[in-house]
Amino acid sequence: MRLQAFGVTEPGAGTDTTRITTFARRDGDHYVVRGQKIWISRAEHSDLMVLLCRTTAREEAARPSDGMSVLLVDMREAVGNGLTIRPIRTMLNHATTELFFDDLRVPVGNLIGTEGQGFRYILDGMNAERILIAAECIGDARFFIDRASAYAREREVFGRPIGQNQGVQFPIARAHVQTSAADLMVRHAADLFDDGQPCGTEANMAKMLASEASWFAADTCLQVHGGFGFAEEYDIERKFRETRLYQVAPISTNLILSHVGNHVLGLPKSF
Repeated sequence: MRLQAFGVTEPGAGTDTTRITTFARRDGDHYVVRGQKIWISRAEHSDLMVLLCRTTAREEAARPSDGMSVLLVDMREAVGNGLTIRPIRTMLNHATTELFFDDLRVPVGNLIGTEGQGFRYILDGMNAERILIAAECIGDARFFIDRASAYAREREVFGRPIGQNQGVQFPIARAHVQTSAADLMVRHAADLFDDGQPCGTEANMAKMLASEASWFAADTCLQVHGGFGFAEEYDIERKFRETRLYQVAPISTNLILSHVGNHVLGLPKSF
């Protein structure tokens, strides 16, 4: 049983989750879902999906974050019966899709938690997702550092290993330092989450630091390999493209900085 799909983002809402419009209307012992989602990864490879939708219109809710609910959708029954999945071709192998809901019927028993309180549940899931992605970025960074170090030791130009040159050696060393520091932040955020403590800020910071460490390591690795870094057989170009994603998703670096500025430093909200 695979639960890999997380249906939140919509074309007209982006990261402003309170403006989603996919609506689940109560009809007896079912919800009838209409709307659209985008950038939903692994939807084609998942048996179940956690779906965030509105059960009360935004303008009728007491607060913008109220009136959203979470449904567990059985993808095996839904596809072709109100749910259409359309793959999106991208520059990397991320298996992402658009979803179209046309009167999809979901049993009321598939409601997760309390109706109208779904935004709070999703936030908790987002913290876990950001910590998970941050840990993935640490692994990616170490991949790049290992590959760059090995190549710099073996590749000889002008009669000496290129890793003997500080212009090659120092960026690899800096990538290692940045990755080690980011790893500590990721572990701290994971410990807080595992203990059931508030960790929104730490999850955001971990994701930002790890994604930036990974991208710096990727750029360094490609530079160390020179032209060979663009050759498919070395796997560098593939991972280079993939790791760039994580400064955009699942949350952009700018929104993390906005969160820290507003919620940690007490600065005025910028939007």
